Amino acid sequence: MSSFFRLLAAGPMFFVSAWLLMLIIGAAHTDIGVRAFGYGTAMVVTIALWLALAPAIGAVARTSWKSCPPRERV
Repeated sequence: MSSFFRLLAAGPMFFVSAWLLMLIIGAAHTDIGVRAFGYGTAMVVTIALWLALAPAIGAVARTSWKSCPPRERV
């Protein structure tokens, strides 16, 4: 049941992540050499990052979970 609530929490976190990305790039765009962009572009970049990183995070979590002895699992 906890995985259901984690999935529900991922939706709002997507919008918060895009908003934070927009703010961070807006503040540091001159230092890192990119143009500042709006919220729509931040949402596209965020979904691209989530789609690229989610399989890797899932693979790491799956292997580290199986390598734990049963008494140490939370």
